[in-house]
Amino acid sequence: MKRLKMGLIGAGGIAENRHIPAYHALSEQVEITAVQDVNLVRAKEVAEKYAIPNVFENYLELLNHVDAVTICTPNKFHETIAVAALNQGVHVLCEKPMAMNADEGKRMLEAAEANNKRLMIGYHYRFVDSVMLAKESMPEVGTPIVTRVQALRQRKVPGWGVFINKDLQGGGSLIDWGCHLLDTALWLVAPSKPTEVNAQTYQCLSKQPDQVNEWGSYDHEALDVDDHVSAYIRFDNGSTLLFECSWAANIKADKTHISIAGENGGVNVFPYEFYQPKYQRMMETKTKTTGDQEEAALLQAKNFIDACFGKDTLKSNPKDALLVTKVIDAIYESSEKGKSIFID
Repeated sequence: MKRLKMGLIGAGGIAENRHIPAYHALSEQVEITAVQDVNLVRAKEVAEKYAIPNVFENYLELLNHVDAVTICTPNKFHETIAVAALNQGVHVLCEKPMAMNADEGKRMLEAAEANNKRLMIGYHYRFVDSVMLAKESMPEVGTPIVTRVQALRQRKVPGWGVFINKDLQGGGSLIDWGCHLLDTALWLVAPSKPTEVNAQTYQCLSKQPDQVNEWGSYDHEALDVDDHVSAYIRFDNGSTLLFECSWAANIKADKTHISIAGENGGVNVFPYEFYQPKYQRMMETKTKTTGDQEEAALLQAKNFIDACFGKDTLKSNPKDALLVTKVIDAIYESSEKGKSIFID
């Protein structure tokens, strides 16, 4: 059986902790044949640790030796690398978000379509057990009325990497963490399309000196990204989405929440619960689901590999990812201009 030759571009934590374990678990279908990082010492360390045969300092050289790549770089480089790979006939799994903005995302999508290659964005929450069950439940929920999303962390600004650098990442809590649940919610309520965004971003708590922060120390003066975001999103069918995310909230505990109240029923995703008026009373259904991130990463990798071989379609497709980026752009623009932004 032919195995997909996979290259890793970026050898940081997300590559080592999410993608390498998933590909090793699927070793009958995929082999990691190359790794590249601008930090060549780091690339060599990862290659030696995981028996990856080829190490490159330049990702363009790597593209000649693989069938597909997984992009794990700062967001600023997603578009350039993805377009180069796709134009060379290489499939791409790119970590979220798709790009720094929608214009970059459009160029990635166009390159994938022009070259008939797979482009997947790493919104792996679509593969979480309770999310997949919620998606199956949506016909019984009916047309969404109000969707509520909260991606809140209690004092957990990432104190490593380049997460607080706007030039390299494009944003903070929204583009790093909130985007996962935003993508999940938009997928669940599809085909409803967001049309208008009114939002406010904040950069307050994380700029204070003497930080209480669970995820390491960072330079509060250098931080130039959002640490909290709230948004009100309207859809083409009149439904709405109430969105909030934060890295550094003054709250009792972290909160990961998606719920959808529809015309015929309602669903809560974390944990999974389904609500429905029946027999003249409100019925509540619960079942055991997992929130296993490793399992979700494995299912994401398998879906991508199968799609590269023409055996499946992408569950996280680039058109959906581009829509998420359009909403993110609108959130930032709305906050900057102090008015609603319409999405075409």
